Amino acid sequence: MNSTDKRQPSLLLRIVQFPIVRLVLLGGGLYFLMGVKNGFSVKYDASPWMKLAAVAAMAALAIAVYVAFVHYVERRNVSELSTRGFGRELGMGLLVGAVLYSVCVLILMLLGIYRIEGLNPWQYMIPSLAMALGAGVIEELIHRGVVFRIIEESLGSWIAVLTSSLIFGIVHWRNPQGTALGALFISVEAGMLLAAAFMLTRRLWLSMGFHIAWNFTQAGIFSGAVSGNVLDAGLIQPIIQGPELLTGGSFGVEASVIAFLLCTAAGITMLYMATKRGNVIQPLWKRS
Repeated sequence: MNSTDKRQPSLLLRIVQFPIVRLVLLGGGLYFLMGVKNGFSVKYDASPWMKLAAVAAMAALAIAVYVAFVHYVERRNVSELSTRGFGRELGMGLLVGAVLYSVCVLILMLLGIYRIEGLNPWQYMIPSLAMALGAGVIEELIHRGVVFRIIEESLGSWIAVLTSSLIFGIVHWRNPQGTALGALFISVEAGMLLAAAFMLTRRLWLSMGFHIAWNFTQAGIFSGAVSGNVLDAGLIQPIIQGPELLTGGSFGVEASVIAFLLCTAAGITMLYMATKRGNVIQPLWKRS
């Protein structure tokens, strides 16, 4: 047996490396870990610090599983979790996510729809931090690290943006107070924006930062529903009265035209920047 034969991957590895198989194995494994994370959130609901610790551990485990799968199955460097640019991209994502949601609330305040009645103790923010951390890390690994990336390998960036955004919206439609309009809005405004963040940097830190900050600002600070999940109060005690088209109703601000316009504009801007950087991947049949 020559050296070339030794480097030939086994039949089993070639089967596991097939795109659909990777989608099922890695995506399914991470989805299972998300379910375990949700179980810990319920178990430690009365102990916010334990909840935060458990969720942080599950997020770290999800990253470890993703890194191990990419290293040992896909046989490549895990460039999308490279530490190069980690602080800058995560920080920028956190800033943009917090600012975008705060602008949505500011507009509602100017319209007289959102009023602040008082403040709760700062500890009220801890459960929302746990929720935001778990969703921001594990959902980004699934929807951008697995679904978007693997579809993009074969079908190109634009089909990957469309497909992963639709899947992202459908998943959130299944939430307790999920609505068809909310799912449609979140597909466009959030699905496209988060995919664009990945395309722009080719790493997951920017999208993770945005996702974490948006969810935390929404629930932990402004006490809003998150994608159809009505959570305990955060820092602010609000009174929200207005048409659902502006407030998002039980789904949360993501289902409002305000968030739709702001986040879609941000997503289109990042897609344009990614295109200018040459980060758009063509489908297999268009590659030379």
